[in-house]
Amino acid sequence: MENFPLINLEKLNGDERGATMEKIKDACENWGFFELVNHGISHELLDTVERMTKDHYKKSMEERFKEMVAEKELEGVKTEVNNMDWESTFFLRHLPTSNISQIPDLEDEYRNLMKDFAGKLEKLAEEVLDLLCENIGLEKGYLKKAFHGSKGPNFGTKVSNYPPCPTPDLIKGLRAHTDAGGIILLFQDDKVSGLQLLKDGEWIDVPPMRHSIVINLGDQIEVITNGRYKSVMHRVMAQTDGTRMSIASFYNPGNDAVIYPAKALLVEKEERVYPGFVFDDYMKLYAGMKFQAKEPRFEAMKAAAEANVKC
Repeated sequence: MENFPLINLEKLNGDERGATMEKIKDACENWGFFELVNHGISHELLDTVERMTKDHYKKSMEERFKEMVAEKELEGVKTEVNNMDWESTFFLRHLPTSNISQIPDLEDEYRNLMKDFAGKLEKLAEEVLDLLCENIGLEKGYLKKAFHGSKGPNFGTKVSNYPPCPTPDLIKGLRAHTDAGGIILLFQDDKVSGLQLLKDGEWIDVPPMRHSIVINLGDQIEVITNGRYKSVMHRVMAQTDGTRMSIASFYNPGNDAVIYPAKALLVEKEERVYPGFVFDDYMKLYAGMKFQAKEPRFEAMKAAAEANVKC
């Protein structure tokens, strides 16, 4: 845990910029995750988001979750459950168009708050993308442009709560997976842990830290960097005590964005490891293979691309 990459963004403005960029580079190459502090989103806003999200769960979702558990008889399971997760979620879409006004049961104050929060996260996502560009040798704005498509990026938020679970050894809060998209910005509970990533064959806790934003890389960053940066398997372990809050915002390519390894990163004679594809085609494949290893997805896209060439 003490080795987990912690990045203080304020240090980019002074003498420690070089060392901080190096830490980000190491995190992208060897962890697929890092945790940001002093990221420019106020503690007051984060505290309000946490309070109102937890209030919303209590008022509108807790009872529904208990009914689902009873209906599926999850309370007394005796064998491992591999086809579902111990989580209560709802989704907000921000870009290219917002659906916040259509989500039922949200109070207006909470709607407005999440809209404000999303705007700040979008800005932070684009700042982080430019740091990745700078580190790996792409021109500023390359990743944002690569994600743009014809209507701009897809940006949305998954709001999750992981209630106490009587059998955390038999059912995961969220099964192991890599994320399909671009970069993910996570505001997580600082009291109830559970998020883990797979590193060198071992599951490592992502430390819960007050007011931090955790960044992780999705499959599309791996493709564009031709494997220099990696998306990694991660999961959420259910806990016996406490309800864990997780607000994950996904800054992804637009549906029709064409994703392929950046030519600027391919040194002479270096093989292009990953195929080019339309992001929406990848997402359709991912929908049925989310909780499997990512490599067969890349292989399937490669086979589809080669078949198209032959046609």
